[in-house]
This record gives sequence, C-alpha cells and structure tokens, in this order.
Amino acid sequence: MRKLDPALMHPRDQITMIIDKIYRSGLTTTSGGNVSIIDENGDIWVTPSAIDKGSLRPSDIMCVKKDGSIVGRHKPSSEYPFHRAIYECRPEIKAVIHAHPPALVSFSIVRQIPNTNVIPQAKYICGDIGYAPYELPGSEILGDVIAEEFKKGFNAVIMENHGTVVGGTDMVDAFQRFETLEFCCRTIIYGNTIGTPNYLTDQQIDEFEDQIPRLLPEMESVEYPSDERAIREEIKKIVHRACAQGLMISSYGTVSVRWRGNDFLITPPTVSRWDMQNEDIVQIKDGKREPGKIPSRSTWLHQEIYKRNPHVNSIILTQTPYLMAYSVTGEKLDVRTIPESWIFLQDIPNMPFGSHFAGEEAILNTISKDTPAVLVNNDSVIVTGDKLLGTFDKLEVAEFSAKSLVMGASLGALVPINDDQVEDLRKKFLS
Repeated sequence: MRKLDPALMHPRDQITMIIDKIYRSGLTTTSGGNVSIIDENGDIWVTPSAIDKGSLRPSDIMCVKKDGSIVGRHKPSSEYPFHRAIYECRPEIKAVIHAHPPALVSFSIVRQIPNTNVIPQAKYICGDIGYAPYELPGSEILGDVIAEEFKKGFNAVIMENHGTVVGGTDMVDAFQRFETLEFCCRTIIYGNTIGTPNYLTDQQIDEFEDQIPRLLPEMESVEYPSDERAIREEIKKIVHRACAQGLMISSYGTVSVRWRGNDFLITPPTVSRWDMQNEDIVQIKDGKREPGKIPSRSTWLHQEIYKRNPHVNSIILTQTPYLMAYSVTGEKLDVRTIPESWIFLQDIPNMPFGSHFAGEEAILNTISKDTPAVLVNNDSVIVTGDKLLGTFDKLEVAEFSAKSLVMGASLGALVPINDDQVEDLRKKFLS
C-alpha cells in the first residue's frame, strides 16, 4: 500500500503526513500553517492550534463535526473559519492547505499575483491565482473574503500580507498545487534576480498540454530479470533523493536508465515523485511499453537520445529552482564559475520552448559527450550521463553553480575562469 492513498488512509493520517512534508521541505514554520480534509460525513479534520508542526501525530488532529461539536484533545486551528467557508462554497474541494512559504509570502507582501504562465505545469496545476485582501487572521470576515475568491473558480489564493491557501479534490491534489505554486514563485523571483522572466502564451501552454504522446504499443508479455529489477530500485532511490534535495517536485520530473541495447526503464507521468515505487516504473523494450502502464510523455525524447548516443546510459529531466531561473529568462548559464562545474558540464545551452516535443530534433542534435546537459526555456533541464549516480551528480553541480550565480548577482559582475585556465582543465581532465 502506498504511503499516501486518499481512498485508504484516514484523514488524520493524511494530514499528519502532509504537514510533516510541508515542514521538512521548509515551506512552513513550527507554529505556521494549517491543513484540513472534509470527509464523506461532512466532518472537517484539521490541524490543531499552537502545536509544533514538526512533531504532529495523528492523535493531535482535531475533528469538527458537521453539527459543530469538536472532538480531540486540543483546539482546532484558529484559521478553521476559512477552511469551513471554502468547503461550504466549493463542495468539490475536499482538502485545504494554508501556509506561509517564503516565495508566496514575498508575493503577498508586495501585493502581486504570480503569473503561472511561466512554466506549463504551473498553469495546468495551479491555474489563475486569486487575491484576498487583508483581514484579521482567524476572523469570520477573512473566511468570507477567501470564500469569495474560491467562488470565482480559483483553486489557489494569495492572502494579502499573509501567505496562501489552496484547495484540492484530495490531499495529493492540494499538496501538488501548493508545492507547484511555491516553486513557480521561486522561479519568478530568481529569474528577476538575473534578468527578466519570459512568459508563455495560453496558446503555447494549450499546445503543450494537447500534445498526444506517441504512445508505444504494449508488449504481449513482460519479464523482470534481476538486472532489470535492480534498475527499478536505483531509479526509485534517485527520484526520492532528488525530491529530498529540492531537485524535483512531486508534480514534475522524469528519470530513465538504459537496460539492454536501446531498451530502458522510465518513470510514469502521474505518480507523485516523492512517493514513486518500483512497480510504478515502466519498462520499454523493443519499442514497446510494459502492459497496463503509461510512461513519461517525454519517452520519445529519451528513446531517441539512447539510440543516437551510445555513451548515454541515464537521463534526468527535471526542474530545479536556480536552473529554472536561467530557463525562464533565457539567460546564458556560464558554468565557468569553478573548475568542477566546467569539467562536469562544459556548456549548458538554452533550447527554445517546444524543442522537447515529440518529433523535434534540436535537442537530439545538441546532446553529445561535450554537451551533456541542456536547458529548455520555460520548461526544464535535461542532464545525460553514464551511471545514474553520476548523472545525478551533474545535476547537483549544475544547480549549485546556478545558485552561486544567482546569489552572486547581488554582489557584482561575474568573473569566470579565463580561457587559458579552461584550456588547462581541458588538457588535464578531458584529454
């Protein structure tokens, strides 16, 4: 059984797991934020007031019954009124998350609404964002102004000088919206640090979402020899590690590893990445997919990279906070910051949005031994390599380099290592 299955887990267990993940991800403080679920009886399960978010247990979760009576050993969250107001005005919403993640708070205190057209899945998962004027926290009137925004159809609302609140059809849906929106805001903020973010048109996003992946035919039968099963375990561990390191979010990221010849294993598109299990991963053999499973929509790209690059045995396609600053601005990421960065990466060119679509050749004509990684504007970073751990290391190095550059932008002009120093590196490490 999965760690998080809304159909099988009690609301108090779902809430405890999600608030722990929010806290461990640095998206709320010990005292901040609240999470709730409304069950099939109309009872609302909600985090307690003034209890450490870093150590909540299922027994701490409060229940406010449909008749208004309260069950539990604490007080319900002081923000319970706006949770109730959202459920009353939007019956299809079954889970609500409120917190004060740094980037979203930044937007709330400058009183701006983030433009989710900066990356396709932000628009797809979050949609347009509502805006609730400031009212006293915990007050009934705050619930009223938030409910007014949800009545307009928004599933995520910026709370003026406060934070954000999101709703979902279940807890997984709500968490993905919350996490994706904070990532979107970080991308915009970091992008503004080094340049000017570019935004996609609704038509570009619709074209991306309307792509019909070249769905491979199913195998008639499938085998799972020991070497294949070992790759599944390796992929799962790297995906979980990427999520823990902030190099992948639950709604986006693909990992694949070559198996035998041009056969490979690849992650699926709809499973929360931090919850990925061995059985979720899809085998691609002889141009066919494992029966009953849907592989990543980027499967065609992975397949073609393997066919054309015998030296490539693993691929990671993901979004990371600082690399995406260069992706959304189109600014050149100069990896000549420290020797390790250049040795590992040499060059990371920007590719136009859409070059990752099935049938496009630009990325395939660029990936090589000398160019192991590319940035796709307003979409992702693609890193290739031999062993999966080494490919992951390249991703970490690239993100650390991008972070150093973004942070350094506030200090002065970048001074990279010079051409003679680069040539010395080439002779010593790449000859």
